[in-house]
Amino acid sequence: MGWLRTRFIAYGFLLGTAGVKILTSDDAKKVYTHCTAAVLRGVDDVTKTYNELKENCEDIAAEAKQINEKRLAEKEAKMIEDAKAVLAAANEK
Repeated sequence: MGWLRTRFIAYGFLLGTAGVKILTSDDAKKVYTHCTAAVLRGVDDVTKTYNELKENCEDIAAEAKQINEKRLAEKEAKMIEDAKAVLAAANEK
């Protein structure tokens, strides 16, 4: 049982050492570089999409505010007209 455990530890050490050599090789560095470049392109695309979405949301909010201001002005104008009609009707009596 002791030798078996020692053998597994030795195999793990060898695989770890081989893994480190593989991960630090020039070919692996090229792969890391290409993957990093792809991620950076993705970040640029996400940032661009975010900015476009933000601008669209700001435009929508501004237009909604204008609609609400127009509706409020129309409502106030109607209230004034109604008040004038009530006063005119009261003056006729």
